[in-house]
Amino acid sequence: MELFDAILNRRSIRKFSPEKIHPEIVNKIIRAGMYAPSAVNKQPWHFIIFEDKKTIQSIIEIHQSSVMLAESSKAILICFDETLQHDEGYGPIDCSNATLNMLLAAHGLGLGACWVGIYPRHNRMEALHKIFDLPKTIKAFSVIALGYPAENKEVPERFKPERIHYEKW
Repeated sequence: MELFDAILNRRSIRKFSPEKIHPEIVNKIIRAGMYAPSAVNKQPWHFIIFEDKKTIQSIIEIHQSSVMLAESSKAILICFDETLQHDEGYGPIDCSNATLNMLLAAHGLGLGACWVGIYPRHNRMEALHKIFDLPKTIKAFSVIALGYPAENKEVPERFKPERIHYEKW
C-alpha cells in the first residue's frame, strides 16, 4: 500500500470479523509504534497486548465509547513512563505519535483499528491503571482495538484550504 493511500484512506473501524490475528502481525504493529518520533528520542512508551474478555468488559464499563473492543481480535494498551519522558507533558505527545504509527501500520497490513482515547481523562487513566496493575510511574494513554474489518467506510473529503495560512494568520 502506498504511503499517501494509507494516510488518506485509513478509517476508524469498529466492526470486526471473528478471524484471529497472528502474533507476528501484532509485533509488526508494535514495532511501527516503537519507530515513532519522540522528544529527545526518549521513547517513553510501553505496550500491553490483551484479548481477555473480562479485561475488555471492565474497560467497556468505564468507557462506553470502547464497545468495539468486544468484537476485536486483540487490543493494545499504549502507556508512557513518566520517568522516561523528556519532560512533563512529553509522554502523551510521544504516545500520540506511536499510536498513529500503529494505526497506519494496522491499515497497511489489512487490519481494521480504532483509537480508544484514555488520556487525559483521569477517571479512565486511573481505571486502566487498576485493571492492568500498572506501576506508579506508568500512565495509560490509549487503547487500540484491532481486528480484520467487517465494515467498509467511505473516505470523506477533509481537505480545507480555508484553514491554511501563510506567514501569519
